[in-house]
Amino acid sequence: MTDQEIIERVNAGLEEEFEIPREKLVPDAKIYEELGLDSLDAVDMVVVLEQQFKIKIREDDGIQKIRTLADLYAFILQKVATRPEQ
Repeated sequence: MTDQEIIERVNAGLEEEFEIPREKLVPDAKIYEELGLDSLDAVDMVVVLEQQFKIKIREDDGIQKIRTLADLYAFILQKVATRPEQ
């Protein structure tokens, strides 16, 4: 899976789960302020991403540092690249 495919899957998951218009899903979008997610949505987002990419996020402190979609993309790309082979 390419980096662009991963980013597209992240966007598709956010678009579907939270009904965020695709045009708002740009790398510099702030997850809480601009996309309108709150802390409960963040938990749901983690669950969606864990299922979609077969990774564990809840145990990673790095998730707390995510503020923008670019941060989220980088985080997911790193997690996918270092996950054990299925």
